Amino acid sequence: MLSRRGFGRVMGAALAARVIGPSRGMEQASGIAEAGPQFSVMMWALNKRGSFEENLERVAQAGYRHVELVGEFMRWSESDWTRILARMQALKITVDATSGIKAGFADAAGGDGFVAELKGFIPTVQRLGCAQIILLSGRRIEGAGAGVQRAASVETLKRAADILSGAGLTGVIEPIDRLENPSIYLDGVAEAFEIVRGVGSPKVKVLYDLYHEQRGMGNLIEKLEKNIDEVGLIHVADVPGRHEPGTGEINYGNVYKKLTELHYTGVIAMEFYPTGDVVETLRMAREQAMHG
Repeated sequence: MLSRRGFGRVMGAALAARVIGPSRGMEQASGIAEAGPQFSVMMWALNKRGSFEENLERVAQAGYRHVELVGEFMRWSESDWTRILARMQALKITVDATSGIKAGFADAAGGDGFVAELKGFIPTVQRLGCAQIILLSGRRIEGAGAGVQRAASVETLKRAADILSGAGLTGVIEPIDRLENPSIYLDGVAEAFEIVRGVGSPKVKVLYDLYHEQRGMGNLIEKLEKNIDEVGLIHVADVPGRHEPGTGEINYGNVYKKLTELHYTGVIAMEFYPTGDVVETLRMAREQAMHG
């Protein structure tokens, strides 16, 4: 069994040995190959600490190479696009994932609308140089029979997989706990993994958000062990409060140790509200993930 201090070394060696889909997209966007573990920051979680561009600078100062978005670009003017993309290039930061599709995939009556929105969103994603799109299920349908929304999810995501494959992108489906979103359909990774296996495409994976899963379900590590091949992205925050690891109940040391053993080579994205200085808190979170 490897020590947590070996996390960075193992992940670096694994990345050198194998290239996965998300890293290919980011390599193309940045023009260079990743030399070690991939870490990202979900930008919305920093909104109260400064402007988007101020926070980009902080993320870079903390040693990150990637960021994730939730549709901030929908408010950008053409001059904003030009300025922000140029600044990201200068900081050597790329976008590894973004959300931005409003339609959910779990409504059989809305499948055509979901697919149409996905098609329309792809040029924006490609302009960002982004490799992954975060996809949400949408609302629970009251009175729907058992299995109806799961079946609808599989069928809609099969259609999405064909579109994503043609664009060289991957979709990651994200469960949200019902403490945060009481009306959401997909609220845990166990069903998300079943849906992804039903889709049967490498272009559709699961976004394993450890914060949401701990709040709603728990048993984080066993589900990683059983389903690591279907994990396309990991999000990090502690419970309660959505602050950095070490402020709550999740033993992130054990989680990172298990990811080392499982040779996870994808992105680990920090999606928390820093309790202290943004740069130092982000830096410490990245170093903990790399070295234990």
